[in-house]
Amino acid sequence: MRLLYLTDTHIRGTTPQNRRDNFPEALKAKLREVVRLANELEVHAVLHGGDFFDLPNPTLQVCAEFLEILRGLEAPLYVVAGNHDLFGQNPESLGRTMLGFLARLGWLRLLAPGEPVYLEAEGVRVQLTGQHFHYDLDRRDPVHDYVVRKRSCDVAIHMVHGMLVERPFFPGACCTVVERIAATEADYTLSGHAHLGFGDICLNGRYFINPGALARLTVLPGELERTPQVVLLDFGGPAPHHRRIPLASAAPGREVLDRSRLLVSAFREEKLARFVQVVRESGGLEALALDQIIAAIAERHGVEEEVRQEALRRLALAHETLAAGEGENRVRETGNH
Repeated sequence: MRLLYLTDTHIRGTTPQNRRDNFPEALKAKLREVVRLANELEVHAVLHGGDFFDLPNPTLQVCAEFLEILRGLEAPLYVVAGNHDLFGQNPESLGRTMLGFLARLGWLRLLAPGEPVYLEAEGVRVQLTGQHFHYDLDRRDPVHDYVVRKRSCDVAIHMVHGMLVERPFFPGACCTVVERIAATEADYTLSGHAHLGFGDICLNGRYFINPGALARLTVLPGELERTPQVVLLDFGGPAPHHRRIPLASAAPGREVLDRSRLLVSAFREEKLARFVQVVRESGGLEALALDQIIAAIAERHGVEEEVRQEALRRLALAHETLAAGEGENRVRETGNH
């Protein structure tokens, strides 16, 4: 019984400003390697930790090009939705996204929160659970999203597209520290979202793993040095074990990332940090994203939960409407050219 885990592919058809190469072609090469590895290792399933796409509504051409590669997988593909896969970061919009559409076609399998899937092979029974991204993730009690119980299985795996970290980035950061979910019974908690990943953490004999994003989209110093990788989970021996596999097709970060933008990015981050600090000191809203502002207003003024949920629902619909308009514009521009 072997499983292969990857996360944050951010499939897209254009090259980010921070990249010096052809990003779509580089990503295709990495996915071809993933497919080859999965087939050669004869894994029983491939697991994806979210942000499958970079947008919830990528073009059909982009989908066709990348899915042609992933259809080469001989094992089923299980996925949890990331924030980039959703409209307005609202999990209720999943059914209207490309990821949800592909699940309905049967090209991949979406894990449903609270509904375990059981995989059995070679005398081993694995319980697989997942949690999609949502606007309260890493803000509410992490027990609701990260802690699972082991039921009638040999090994339990839980995937979450959340900001799971070894320690907070800074005071008040929106994240979940591993120690807070030590009560989970999952033998492996697999996370994504934090693109740089972190080293293996083991508490009470249970592992917490984020191998980092398959896609490198920023010029953070850590991205210049790291190599995209996947994780092989192997349950064939007397005890579960795993190993990380760096991708040979991934070029060194210093070759593909535009280092000239590093200082610009650092300056932008510094300005943002200063702005956030000014907002906090002035007693303003601590959150800057629209969904976070809604949550902050609701908490500050005691707004009922139903009202907050309705505001978030409308935000997702607005995002979806804007995205649809952008898609129509792309079609018109293509026709004009």
